[in-house]
Amino acid sequence: MSHQIIDEFDVVVVGGGPAGATAAWDLAKLGHSVLLLDRAGRIKPCGGAIPPRLIKDFDIPQDILLAKITAARMVSPTQRQVDMPIDGGYVGMVDRKSFDPWLRDRAVAAGATLRTGDFHAIEHDADGDTVVAYGTDDEGAQTRVCRVRTRMVIGADGARSAVARQCIPGAKKMRYVAAYHEIVEAPAQPQSGYAHNRCDVYYQGVISPDFYGWVFPHGDTMSIGVGSAQKGFSLRTATAQLRAQAGLQYGKVLRREGAPLPMKPLRRWDNGRDVVLAGDAAGVVAPASGEGIYYAMLGGRLAAEAVAGALASGDARDLRHARREFMREHGKVFWVLGVLQWFWYCSDQRRERFVTLCKDPDIQQLTWQAYMHKKLVRGNPLAQVRIFFKDLAHLLGVVRA
Repeated sequence: MSHQIIDEFDVVVVGGGPAGATAAWDLAKLGHSVLLLDRAGRIKPCGGAIPPRLIKDFDIPQDILLAKITAARMVSPTQRQVDMPIDGGYVGMVDRKSFDPWLRDRAVAAGATLRTGDFHAIEHDADGDTVVAYGTDDEGAQTRVCRVRTRMVIGADGARSAVARQCIPGAKKMRYVAAYHEIVEAPAQPQSGYAHNRCDVYYQGVISPDFYGWVFPHGDTMSIGVGSAQKGFSLRTATAQLRAQAGLQYGKVLRREGAPLPMKPLRRWDNGRDVVLAGDAAGVVAPASGEGIYYAMLGGRLAAEAVAGALASGDARDLRHARREFMREHGKVFWVLGVLQWFWYCSDQRRERFVTLCKDPDIQQLTWQAYMHKKLVRGNPLAQVRIFFKDLAHLLGVVRA
């Protein structure tokens, strides 16, 4: 095992998922020397939904999309089905197996250096310079430990981020939802439990006691999965039950993947010196929905802006920009979704009422507007009043589910 400093970079980005690849892309375009360090063979379980705002803000070409979703179907504990059509729009679907490499390749095309390796540690040499140590097996079975000198580090290495655990106070206490999915060949012929242009979401305690199950189209394949924070709950068993309920139990399984999803943004994303977090490492997966790709890419962009500012000013306090801007734009949305998950996902009785609420045209319109544009919308004031009283009636149980 050898130890050597092999290079110097302005920035080392640890993790090559949507957050890390976006940060590397943005910084490389600004002319910074960037090392993008990614683990071999990592594919995160993910439904793969990307809203129009992401497609626009991050220049995603249409040929990257495997499907275009024009409706969602909510399925209640009593098998009640409520369809929520998207009026005049669509949600794009991607498979992380191909989407993440495309993002990394784009960062490389912009000038970033991509290397495969496992992050080990952030160190500081005798001069106080920052050094990133990582291991690589590219020369055979024996691990080679490499060291690169850098001015800044972006930790985008997932929910159990080694960068965060080493450098950011409170990161070890992050709470998670466990997610598991299977990538399955899509049925060649139309059937009642599946449509190529519809996402199906199952709100049933038997499928998930505190989250939900999903069937999301990916063109020739589909993602079928479940999430839960309950210890001892079998995600694989629940996924098998979900497949059987949807009539999809006979499709060929191409991949099985599992990973933790953070439940809440960390209170701090930087160490005040040379490290800032992005994506799952910072905890930016939306409560209730579990959506993460848009928030990861936005987090990567904000981390890149914070690092670029700190490099220009020499003031590490500029690293605070990433969390401050993210929470300013999306903190209220995360709070609302957290309350929604806490209240509606706690029992099958409430799940039944929640799915019933989804039938309401006013709620459907405001839900899709918020999702597609990634912000709370004011909407029609009269619609807001109607929604308030409908929600109140369901909360008080004065309407039948």
